[in-house]
Amino acid sequence: MYSVKEIYKTIQGEGAQAGRTAVFVRFSGCNLWTGKEQHRESAVCNFCDTDFLGVDGLNGGKYLKEELVNKINDLWGSSDNKLIVFTGGEPMLQLDAALVDECKRFKFETAIETNGTINIDFHIDWICVSPKHGSELVVTEGNELKVVFPQDGQEIENFSDLSFDYLFLQPMDGDNIQENTQKTIQYCLKNPKWRLSIQKHKLIGMP
Repeated sequence: MYSVKEIYKTIQGEGAQAGRTAVFVRFSGCNLWTGKEQHRESAVCNFCDTDFLGVDGLNGGKYLKEELVNKINDLWGSSDNKLIVFTGGEPMLQLDAALVDECKRFKFETAIETNGTINIDFHIDWICVSPKHGSELVVTEGNELKVVFPQDGQEIENFSDLSFDYLFLQPMDGDNIQENTQKTIQYCLKNPKWRLSIQKHKLIGMP
């Protein structure tokens, strides 16, 4: 069974697919932080702004494959251009070829947002990798690389030669968001192969 924190239909707010309607499936669990505040300081990813602990969110629960895809399809409705974004936490702890194939049977385009520490050994239509400093990046190609910036000790240029269609820098959220946004803008101005990604959904109050 798949442990899912929440499932909801919204509009993608960041990265190369910003503006697209999608059903987001947020899996529970992550390999870089437990999700518990008492473990944040010692976590590899200690700046996470997402609640992925448990299965108590909107439409959350433990699902069999068919149940999960039926729920996703019901939330989408009858329109075309169907898109699922698998996220987390870290979705590759649970996502597998069987679930992706079942989504394809319902004519969904599939996307994943991953930290890139677990190899993806099946086909998925759109791969977005957001690397975290201090972890080993094993997914080195895909559609979009979205780096939260700045991260202490991270050398951005180490990512420049990876095989991604789009390179994004996204300001780290939190108390220093305005300062981080200015730093990100200045970096992109000096290094225009990088594009600025902002979390538009937060700016307009959308989930």
